[in-house]
Amino acid sequence: MNIALIREGRPFDRRVALTPPVVRHLVEAGHAVWVESGAGEGAWFQDTEYARTGAQIVYSQEDVLHRSDIVARISTPVLSELRQCPHGMILMAFYHMAVADRVVVDRLLEQSITAIGLEMIQHDDGTLPVLRAVSEIAGQMTVPIAAHLLRSSSGGRGVLLGGSPGIPPANVVILGAGVVGAWAARTACAAGSRVTVLDVDADKLRKLMERLPAVETGLAESESVAACVAAADVLIGAVLVAGKRTPHVVTRAMVETMKPGSAVIDVAIDQGGCVETSRPTTIAEPTFVHHGVTHYCVPNLTADMGRSTSVAVAQAILPYMLRIGDLGIDKAIERVPDIARGAYTHQGKWIGRAAEAAGHA
Repeated sequence: MNIALIREGRPFDRRVALTPPVVRHLVEAGHAVWVESGAGEGAWFQDTEYARTGAQIVYSQEDVLHRSDIVARISTPVLSELRQCPHGMILMAFYHMAVADRVVVDRLLEQSITAIGLEMIQHDDGTLPVLRAVSEIAGQMTVPIAAHLLRSSSGGRGVLLGGSPGIPPANVVILGAGVVGAWAARTACAAGSRVTVLDVDADKLRKLMERLPAVETGLAESESVAACVAAADVLIGAVLVAGKRTPHVVTRAMVETMKPGSAVIDVAIDQGGCVETSRPTTIAEPTFVHHGVTHYCVPNLTADMGRSTSVAVAQAILPYMLRIGDLGIDKAIERVPDIARGAYTHQGKWIGRAAEAAGHA
């Protein structure tokens, strides 16, 4: 199979979907890999590294796409890229269809592109292996971001996350005890913060407490959420409903009870956000202020951690690319449940569980 690796098309995205070691595995398995020149530069992977694996370096994105059967990328493709994709191509990416641009969705169907949502590839036990790899990084990133937002020069409360002798630590409240929430809690605890995690699932909270005994937990009922939000120096939104738009767990009225100079980091913004006052921002302009509260709501949060995210994603998608390469896409969807669960579109139609979750089937 011919596999394409192209530059990420969105501003400030330093990630790349395939690293040189993963490309070597694909080439050794008998596949041809075509790499757009400079595709890995943001993550500090050079063309020469890809060339040494046996990949072919191509200097035009259009040429790369037209040589290939399957494209690996991370962020949702932009319309200009889709226009260059051959009819019937396989395109693996994080689509987040619940909030995707309708023009992009229509183009996938018009060109009969098989869209495999990396965020929807799912094991039999319900875990999401590719999304998990990215979420582990995103969860860890929230805490240094919080530390920056709390600095006086950033408009924050001037509160030290870990406190100091005679000075209490910052109060960090995390909504969601999934992968992002658990890693955010672990990192915040390591920084010395007082950490409270809220979730609707008591079993998740129980498991989190077994790993992190210092964490305080509570069920995410409206009264407890409101009380914790009002007391928070930092509020981290880590709510995920796979494939669906995230519900607003924190209302505008709750945000307006927060202390001036406190911070909201809404990691759930990828799926619409779990805080009512959130709206998507960018790495170039990551924050805005509502009622004295700084909001950080960057959908492609891990794009700013280019190399680590690239390694994590490439390792996670390699087994699925090999299966598609061995079986072809029709048989892969038929025989590999993980891939079938991640398929949004195929042969010009919405298909499968991923499409149902996004409300398109």
